[in-house]
Amino acid sequence: MNFNSKLTKVSALVLATGMLVGANSLAVEAMPVAGAANFMNLRQLNNQATTTASSTYTTRAGAAATSEAILSSTRTADVNGAAAPATDVTENSSESTENTDSAETTETTETTETAEEVVPSGVSTAATVSSRDGRFVVEANGDTISSTDTETGEVSMITAVHTVAVDAANEYANIGIATVTDYVNVRSEANTDSDVVGKLYTNNACNVDAEVNGWYKITSGNIVGYVSSDYVSVGDTDLINQASRKIAKVNTETLYVREDSSTDSSVIDMVPLDEDLTVVDDSTKDSGWVKVSVNGEEGYVSTEFVGLTTEYTYGETKEEEEQRLANERAAREAAAAAARRTTGGSSAAVSTAAANANYTYSAPSGSNGSAVVAYASQFLGNPYVYGGSSLTNGTDCSGFVMSVYRAFGVSLPHSSAAQRGVGYGVTDMQPGDIVCYSGHVGIYAGGGSIINASTPSTGIIYSNVNYAPILAVRRIF
Repeated sequence: MNFNSKLTKVSALVLATGMLVGANSLAVEAMPVAGAANFMNLRQLNNQATTTASSTYTTRAGAAATSEAILSSTRTADVNGAAAPATDVTENSSESTENTDSAETTETTETTETAEEVVPSGVSTAATVSSRDGRFVVEANGDTISSTDTETGEVSMITAVHTVAVDAANEYANIGIATVTDYVNVRSEANTDSDVVGKLYTNNACNVDAEVNGWYKITSGNIVGYVSSDYVSVGDTDLINQASRKIAKVNTETLYVREDSSTDSSVIDMVPLDEDLTVVDDSTKDSGWVKVSVNGEEGYVSTEFVGLTTEYTYGETKEEEEQRLANERAAREAAAAAARRTTGGSSAAVSTAAANANYTYSAPSGSNGSAVVAYASQFLGNPYVYGGSSLTNGTDCSGFVMSVYRAFGVSLPHSSAAQRGVGYGVTDMQPGDIVCYSGHVGIYAGGGSIINASTPSTGIIYSNVNYAPILAVRRIF
């Protein structure tokens, strides 16, 4: 990563240079600041270097050097293989590509060909290691991080927390986003003749590890493979922000969403434990507040009562896709069977304990989305009650969806966040589908509207399906 601009504190033991010392090799690889960083075992390297001077160390970019060369003079290891190359460091041919992935020892050759697999342009990580006055010294950005006695192996940490300058844009330097309308295949090798190992769908994120002849080597969820660079945009901050979702997850029993960033401000909504809200502005987080979206409105929540994370969607392996499709089929069949058992094809009127005791509601009939809407619409105008689940005496949004589907024999969680994971995901909304928003959920009624338990002032009403950004659409039947 480029060490300029924004200051970020990084633990000295978790050095953001990403330098990892193994039993026989030193592999240097790029990674985003927010990602997992490797650490350096100084004593292990010192012991190996003093006893096995002929061992070869290979960087991700394919540059190789002996331990003797590393200790004899100061060297900078750069993952792009371009920073301060020493005369005793040569770049291997494409053979080194496979070896560096498994951190195996690579034989030094005399060729000066550029390695076939390289880290994408703009992604770099550097650190300096040297032998000085009987000590093995690690430096970054001109500062000494640690010093190891070459005789005793004693390690002295210069500082417990080391401050280095990090290019803010580099946080996303090797994050890729799939720019496809449906999906792109991920293959086992960098060509279209190789096996398909998974798929990246629209806006799926991946970590781009290398570029090989117009292909990116990527990791996305459990997928590791190659995808054509034509279908992945790398390091585009705007696109990454659009494809990801900043989340405030509630960690208190009841979270107050306020009109302004102050406890003196009016409460505009309440959100229960474990729900999550979309963060629309985190510029005030240092002062203890973030702006969130909830039920079509925007307000502020205290960072004391939420956990802040960033959510990405990832691709799926071939096996995961097969399992998902099988699970979806099973879920559809189980839901239909439950609905048939519960409704029994009857449409007889039933009495329900309600605010209006003289009103009767029809029992659910059928086992499809239209039947769900027909049943749910009977409760229009009934009250909204925070935490409630009574279709007649008061319910909140997720309680409404849960109770409607319970009448069809389908068990759903009482949580709008959890309901984003029920059934199976679809893009073509049909009546009966569950439409999920930040802090809210409803049932698609057709014609561009949802039926939902909206607010205390409105109760159960119809709303425009696009009244707020849609996070997911889930189908039960």
